[in-house]
Amino acid sequence: MRDIYKPFVASDDPDRDIRCQDALQFAFRDLVAASVQAGWDEQEALEAIIMLADDSLRRFAANDDAQTLLDVLRRMA
Repeated sequence: MRDIYKPFVASDDPDRDIRCQDALQFAFRDLVAASVQAGWDEQEALEAIIMLADDSLRRFAANDDAQTLLDVLRRMA
């Protein structure tokens, strides 16, 4: 797997998401290629990656929601 380069733009840069995609693209291609080499169909691998990313985003959002709720409850106590 190739190295992923560090961010070189500020966290509020409007193109930061594009820079992140640039940083991940070769590692992503390597992951898909390794999956295919292991015997998975390319479409299967891509669908699995999408599902894993979606699950991660949902957990991230759920953690944010839980933290917001905890903050509200702490203020009420």
